[in-house]
Amino acid sequence: MRTAEIKRRFLAHFENNDHTVVPSAPLPFEDPNLLFVNAGMVQFKPYLLGQVTPPFPRAVSVQKCVRTPDIDEVGKTSRHGTFFQMNGNFSFGDYFKEGAVKLAWELLTGSVADGGLGLDGDKLWPTVYVDDDEAYEIWRRVAGVPAERIQRRGKKDNFWSMGVPGPCGPCSEIFVDRGPEYGAEGGPTVDEDRYVELWNLVFMQYERGPGVGKENFEILGDLPAKNIDTGMGLERVAAYLQGVDNLYEIDEVWPILDRAAELTGKRYGVSTSHIAAQSHPDDVRLRVVADHVRTGLMLIGDGVTPSNEGRGYVLRRILRRAVRAVRLLGFEQPAMPELLPVARDCMAPSYPELAADFDRISQYAYGEEEAFLATLKSGTTILDTAIADTKKTGGSTLSGAQAFALHDTYGFPIDLTLEIAAEQGLSVDEDGFRRLMSEQRTRAKADAQARKTGHADTSAYRAVLDAGGAVEFTGYAEVSRESTVRAVLAGGAPLAGAGEGDEVELVLDTTPFYAEGGGQQADWGRIQLGGGEVEVYDVQQPVPGLVVHRAKVLRGEVRTGETGFAEIDIRRRRAISRSHTATHLVHQTIRNFLGESATQAGSLNAPGRLRFDFNTPGAVPASVLNDVEQQVNEVLMADLEVHAFVTSMAEARKLGAMALFGEKYGDEVRVVEVGDYARELCGGTHAARSGQLGVVKILHEASVGAGVRRVEALVGIDAFNFLAREHLLVSQLADTFRAKPEEVGDRVAQTISQLRDAEKELEKLRAQMVLANAGGLASGAEDVRGVALVATEAPGGASSGDVRTLVQEIRGRLSAGRAGVVAVSAANGGKASLVVAVNKAAREQGLSAKDLVKSALSGRGGGNDDLAQGGGVPAEQAPALLASIRELVAAAVPA
Repeated sequence: MRTAEIKRRFLAHFENNDHTVVPSAPLPFEDPNLLFVNAGMVQFKPYLLGQVTPPFPRAVSVQKCVRTPDIDEVGKTSRHGTFFQMNGNFSFGDYFKEGAVKLAWELLTGSVADGGLGLDGDKLWPTVYVDDDEAYEIWRRVAGVPAERIQRRGKKDNFWSMGVPGPCGPCSEIFVDRGPEYGAEGGPTVDEDRYVELWNLVFMQYERGPGVGKENFEILGDLPAKNIDTGMGLERVAAYLQGVDNLYEIDEVWPILDRAAELTGKRYGVSTSHIAAQSHPDDVRLRVVADHVRTGLMLIGDGVTPSNEGRGYVLRRILRRAVRAVRLLGFEQPAMPELLPVARDCMAPSYPELAADFDRISQYAYGEEEAFLATLKSGTTILDTAIADTKKTGGSTLSGAQAFALHDTYGFPIDLTLEIAAEQGLSVDEDGFRRLMSEQRTRAKADAQARKTGHADTSAYRAVLDAGGAVEFTGYAEVSRESTVRAVLAGGAPLAGAGEGDEVELVLDTTPFYAEGGGQQADWGRIQLGGGEVEVYDVQQPVPGLVVHRAKVLRGEVRTGETGFAEIDIRRRRAISRSHTATHLVHQTIRNFLGESATQAGSLNAPGRLRFDFNTPGAVPASVLNDVEQQVNEVLMADLEVHAFVTSMAEARKLGAMALFGEKYGDEVRVVEVGDYARELCGGTHAARSGQLGVVKILHEASVGAGVRRVEALVGIDAFNFLAREHLLVSQLADTFRAKPEEVGDRVAQTISQLRDAEKELEKLRAQMVLANAGGLASGAEDVRGVALVATEAPGGASSGDVRTLVQEIRGRLSAGRAGVVAVSAANGGKASLVVAVNKAAREQGLSAKDLVKSALSGRGGGNDDLAQGGGVPAEQAPALLASIRELVAAAVPA
């Protein structure tokens, strides 16, 4: 049974049992604790945590996931993959343990003809939490599983929590027996290679307390509403139903592996048993290639682009591991153009958008491979130098620090370092390398754990939300209104009230204030409260549905329960709204010129200005930017109506409304359209008509990361003021050059060219002046114990090149048969420098220019025995440097 068919049957089974089908969230989901969605429950977390009331009692999804903590295990086991799909069904206070077991068993063991998966129930082994007698009895009674095939396990294996205080509960996992050729008998507690987990049913029924790890925490009590969260590994089920040994051999992955084997001339599986851990190294590398190419495809498809930080770094690492594995298999040419189209064809039946967007996806993947091949080339050069230095000193081992620097700084893989070093007869301090890698991982995990504690910080906000419900935002239709203070907080703690000068957070029952979001800055304004007044300087939404006003009490007191009058800064709101509308127009226009792959990657809408980031592989030509700017302003001249309305997500898609990667959308969405020109899902505020924007002026375009460009622009009066200043500047230049305004550019370029020519002539004259006195200086050399010494300061304004030339010219005019030393100091930019040259006769007497410079400058400087230089000391020390040279020469020559 093909993977896409398993997915279809899973969704259909639960939809037929009254579950709402929810599309997969994008992989770069906006969660403060995650880089990528790593479990099917992530997009349902607000419902499971009780932060938001779920819009449906039951849900089902097939969620795209990426996990990389065990990336080094990919290919070595039958179950580790970076990208995978998690089938999940969820109940929010509806059915519980018995319903979850019944629905899972029916799908797994139901006949293929009736829409089931057709598994043999006698090969299925459930596990339950050690003291969950209820789940044990349900498996016996509902599914008829004999007692000897139900195993009990402890917290480590069969108890779920998020790792922080919050919901938790026992779970029941379903394993399938693959047969004696895969390992020992005895169920999953004995061998998890033979008995492979297919499905995990989490019974979320308790609240956990603080603690560390999977086992060291208390159970505080029951949750008010019990939930079900399950996860069935789609790839694992596919591997079993397709009769293959592991997830790398299923229909969505095998063609990539097969093509990689063909490219590299390898034969997969020849020296490998059924046990993945016993695989030949070439087979492991082929699996890594197949897994990582597919993962790269899915990540770029969801809007991630390679970079040196965050999500982009994970993608970069995955793509580079794939390229590295191909090269270790012996294929030296670019591999992505051969493999990525195969991955596309494998995944398109389930995700047709990959085929439609493949031009954009492939540009990033192919570009990253080219960049990495260049990195490998430069890294090899650095490694060759390290090897040569090690051999030169008689060493036989490259240090762990050198290997780690190559890996961490240059992205040079450790296994290539090992391989190249071995070819040169050297070993590598792998223990030192692993220690440094471990320290780096420990720091990363500590940072991730610190971020996780963010859940606890929202408890006060959740309490306010639970007590009064979501705050109604009325700012689309009004800019002021009467409101009641629901809560006063400071530092995350509730207060009864606050007085003059206090910094507080206010929660109102309704508000016209827009909370920062979607790139739009927050509203500012004031709230009058009886005898008190507060100034609002920021508005945020710390938990979904709760609008929090950060404010300072200007006078009087503020207390919970008081009614007041909230009024936003209208001028600021209008300026921000114009910028937000301009951003939509810039986004649409850039797509018009660069194609639909130029999707938004971030934005900022501030009063009178905007910043817009978008995905595109290279710089945007100036001519295209000019065309974008002109077309945007033509839309402004057309004075199109800006209209917002709420509709279903399905209807919005039909209308062609743009949705942004990483944004969370519910069943109902708000669509903002500017005439028929631009249409986008957006929760922000906007101008009423495009003509209200006045003018949009794009300032510049630049790179902000690999594959991401940024344009910045001014809007309205800010754009007008900028253009007015530009006009005034051009007018002043035109008067100065006595030229027409349109000729100013050419006249400036001409003047700069003339200045550069004049500077070159001045340099020649200065050099001639410096050298003109060389003969006189040579003839006036002083005698220091038989050595002809010229010690002099360079003329003012002499460059370092001039000084070196002067020194060599003087040396050339000294008598060749007599030892000669020339020292010239120069003072420039507040610093003194020294250049010393000695002739052959002086070198034969043991005088060295390098030694003289280093001695005069206390170890600074460099060069060789006949010519050396140094500097960096204060300019007033220039005469002292020459005196030092006299003393050094005298000391070096016998009396």
